[in-house]
Amino acid sequence: MKEAFLYEKLADKKVRCNICPRRCAIPLGKRGYCGTRLNEDGTLYTLIYAKCSSIAADPVEKKPVFHFYPGSQVLSFGTLGCNLRCKHCQNWQIAHARPDEKGSGLTEVSPEYAVDLAKRYDCQGLAWTYNEPIIWFEYTLDSAKLCRGSGLYTIYVTNGYITQEALDMIGPYLDVFRVDIKGFTSELYKELSNVPDFSPILEAAIRARKRWNMHVEAVTNVIPTYNDDENQLRGIARWIKNSLGVNTPWHVTRFIPYLELSHLYPTPTKTLERAREIGFEEGLSFIYVGNVPGHPGENTYCPGCGRLVIERWGYSITKYQIQDGKCQFCETDLNIVGSEVAERKHAT
Repeated sequence: MKEAFLYEKLADKKVRCNICPRRCAIPLGKRGYCGTRLNEDGTLYTLIYAKCSSIAADPVEKKPVFHFYPGSQVLSFGTLGCNLRCKHCQNWQIAHARPDEKGSGLTEVSPEYAVDLAKRYDCQGLAWTYNEPIIWFEYTLDSAKLCRGSGLYTIYVTNGYITQEALDMIGPYLDVFRVDIKGFTSELYKELSNVPDFSPILEAAIRARKRWNMHVEAVTNVIPTYNDDENQLRGIARWIKNSLGVNTPWHVTRFIPYLELSHLYPTPTKTLERAREIGFEEGLSFIYVGNVPGHPGENTYCPGCGRLVIERWGYSITKYQIQDGKCQFCETDLNIVGSEVAERKHAT
């Protein structure tokens, strides 16, 4: 076990965890909501430091991140637990697990070894994903600091439910904040994920972008009968434009029935196309259709001249017509940071 960061000691040997907005007041011998933080004798410990349930080298597009080093490979890590309880969680086997339930199946990977693995497998960065990286805070922070000194980029694939003080602690070392925006009412968040108030998620995304200059991309998994109505979708699109900027990518992805929502149907393509239309109507420049391989909505089109500048099939790039983050045809700024694709083309 490793002593946790950002907690305070209370009366009767209770402790308060200040990593996520739940701010759990944890009695002696108990754990917080996420199940990964234990109060032992009045000291808060993380039970998952360097304990990995999943490791894979992925295209960055799989996160999905489309405007940050497109075409690059990122070494992705996951652990156990989550600070949300999403009814449709695709990774519930690890997200809803407690560390002691699968302890023997976890792999110990130190921050130093994680960086070494990324270089060994020709990855350009590290991503913490599969389950919620916020509850893995101590490990991700130590790893992100090493990445900064090693020339590797860093990505949080996150639900965004993080406190300001935690975000400010890791902010100098985090490059990408790929955040889920599951809906646009607290009622929806409470029903879908057991989050009483979703405003801290919006505040975190804004702070990541404006205070720490992170690259931000938003994802909405469009779920039939939950968040597929025009008010929710338009509210999300309008907020992204007004709070994060018109060039912030918004991914509207197909829901696949799972877990407690297995009785629903997959999101119709027409619903995703309507969501994309709503995004454009609200003034966003880049809206992507996800989980529909081969759909034109996977591609990047220049908002200046309308030409196809990045053609994708799933996680693969088949055409790339961008130079220094700008359209090769009209030089419109496309809010694209770096490019592994461009570097490979130049090398050949």
